[in-house]
Amino acid sequence: MKKVFAAIAIAVSILFASCTTVVPVSAGTSEVTEKSGTSKGGTVLGIILWGDASMAKAAENGNITKIATVDQEVKSYLGIVVLRKTIVTGE
Repeated sequence: MKKVFAAIAIAVSILFASCTTVVPVSAGTSEVTEKSGTSKGGTVLGIILWGDASMAKAAENGNITKIATVDQEVKSYLGIVVLRKTIVTGE
């Protein structure tokens, strides 16, 4: 019984072990405003992909025509599942 409990505890720990980083990717010449747009995507083992985390999609989602800044948030669950969120600000 103790081995089963230990195995479940380890499995839960692995599922919730993650690392999140936010990295500035780019800066443009446009003024920084409160207008922003985001796009999201992810991958499992680098094989199964979903979403569109591109700068173009984030700008489109925020109705931004002149990009001021681009940030990317990356959340990794043991490198198995990686989630990306791109945040664009501008006019």
